[in-house]
Amino acid sequence: MVTLAEVAQHAGVSASTVSYVLSGKRSISATTRQRVEQSIRELGYHPNAGARALAGKRSSIIALMVPLRTDMYVPVMMEIAIAVATTARAHGYDVLLLTGEEGPDAVRRVTGSGLADAMILMDVQLEDERLPLLRGTGQPSVLIGLPADTAGLTCVDLDWSATGALCVEHLAGLGHRDIAVIGEAPAVYERHTGFAERTLDGLRSRARETGVRVLHRPCEGGYDALALTVGRILDERPGTTGFVVQNESAVEPLLALLRQQGRAVPEDVSVVAICPDQVAVQASVRLTSVAIPAQEMGRQAVEHLVAKLDGRGGDEVVLLTPELTARASSGPAPAAP
Repeated sequence: MVTLAEVAQHAGVSASTVSYVLSGKRSISATTRQRVEQSIRELGYHPNAGARALAGKRSSIIALMVPLRTDMYVPVMMEIAIAVATTARAHGYDVLLLTGEEGPDAVRRVTGSGLADAMILMDVQLEDERLPLLRGTGQPSVLIGLPADTAGLTCVDLDWSATGALCVEHLAGLGHRDIAVIGEAPAVYERHTGFAERTLDGLRSRARETGVRVLHRPCEGGYDALALTVGRILDERPGTTGFVVQNESAVEPLLALLRQQGRAVPEDVSVVAICPDQVAVQASVRLTSVAIPAQEMGRQAVEHLVAKLDGRGGDEVVLLTPELTARASSGPAPAAP
């Protein structure tokens, strides 16, 4: 990390002059100020908030990295973020929200500047490029998500593998033998986002154990994209009687499309969604679903982080057990013609 002394050397001034430029406590000539500011920009220097505070005093800030992507369901991300903020406030911490897609640069900026005492990372990928830097900083952190390698990390997440398995178990128990999975947008899988990959692994693993055929297709979620996706699924697997949907934006278009095709839910086709309860119960057909415990994930992430800050917690992986609620969208598989 660049130091104040290095900035001073680069600008050809004393360290105290750099300090005065940053603090504004003394009048500095415009020429000198511009030279110092130019050096700060070129070197990528971040003033250390902790160094400016009294020795040993914390910032009482937690940084939360939430890359808000167009291919992700933002309401769930924000529900987690709100739970993080309210729980943090209850422990006397404020939250610094980072919504860009800066990756390691954001981690470097926050840890290098002392802006925050700790970090929570969301939208975790299996091979997340932020993690080597995070491991190297020694700053307390928690991931809401599960990478491929969890060594030296604290992670809180829904057990997505068990979630996928639970969906297959439910439909297999109702006699369905051909299941189609309407997945997230293709970019989510291209990034190897942990929750999507692990759900798919759980689906496929339990399908092999139960003798169920599974066809997975990513989908952008809009009606036109979904119509193409469902058309291809039924062309390839005309005997499909069950759908698992892990794409909140695809839920209502799928139900509308099935109605237009004259396929009754659940008499002809059963639908199971992985989504917030609010989405499931407000759909045109009340959906059998596995809920996403967004608030609990956010709350537990903060609780584990505060424990680490207080010297009470170590590295661990916490997986929340999925729960499936049967509603009106799933029923016995129709008899073969």
